[in-house]
Formats: sequence, C-alpha cells, structure tokens
Amino acid sequence: MKIAKDSVVSIDFKLHLGDGKLIDESEPGDPLVYLQGHEEVVPGLEKALEGKAKGDSLSVVIPPEDGYGPHDPEGLEEVPRDEFPEGLTLEEGGILTATDPEGDEVDLLVKEIKGDTVVVDYNHPLAGKTLHFQLTVADVRAATAEELEHGHAHGPDSHH
Repeated sequence: MKIAKDSVVSIDFKLHLGDGKLIDESEPGDPLVYLQGHEEVVPGLEKALEGKAKGDSLSVVIPPEDGYGPHDPEGLEEVPRDEFPEGLTLEEGGILTATDPEGDEVDLLVKEIKGDTVVVDYNHPLAGKTLHFQLTVADVRAATAEELEHGHAHGPDSHH
C-alpha cells in the first residue's frame, strides 16, 4: 500500500538541523505513527512521504515554510515577572508551559530575564529552522472508520 490521505503511517526517523547533530529520533521498535493528511506532522514531511510504501527509505530537507514556519518576531513578548507563579525558578533557555486564552497548553521559551520583566518566545523551538530527516517507512495501512472519525491514528491498544 502506498501512503495517501487517510492512511496510517509508521516511520522510523532521525532529525538534525543540517549539522548532523541529532535533535530528535524515534526509538528502536517504536516508530512515529500518524494519520496522513490530517496535519499531525509538518506539511513538508507529509508531501515527501506521499506515494511511498513500507520499506522505503529517504532523506528529506524541509525548509521553514514547510516545517514549523518562519520565526515570527511578534511571538516575542516582555512579561512582568510578577505574572509568573511565586517561587517559579526562571532561567534563560528554559521551557515553560502556559495555558492560552482558548485553554490550550502552549510551550514558551524564556529568552531573557531583565530585572522585573521576562522576555518569552511563543514560537515553536524549530520555527525558522531547516529540518533534515532520515526516514524509513515502517508500515502503512488504511485508517479505520474510528481513526478517521477521531482524526488521529490509534495504536494496537486503541488510542496511540
């Protein structure tokens, strides 16, 4: 079976930013599983895998516009220190999890601590970066009706 919209895809992958230094990879025997065409992985990855089959291996270079997007300077915000929970240890380069107005969790990077204010970055950590993937398609199968209804792949024990 070839990868197409609404197929469940399992991939083994390694990711670096062009310097060969791994920043993420799937664990042996535990591939990344996603539902093709449902925005569960970056668009450039879906495009590169379209039409591939189980056993196919490829190298893919994904520019920022097909990855996590360009770095948006509007994603930087200076927040008064007293808006953070009392006793929270803040350090430059640290990642914090916050809740947005819609109630969704978002990660933010502490860019700089400036006395009574903290500069945070709401951009994805890989925004503006070119992604270099080494991939092997571990499996491809048709999605079940339940997976299509839920909009994501399920593992062997129901939800993945």
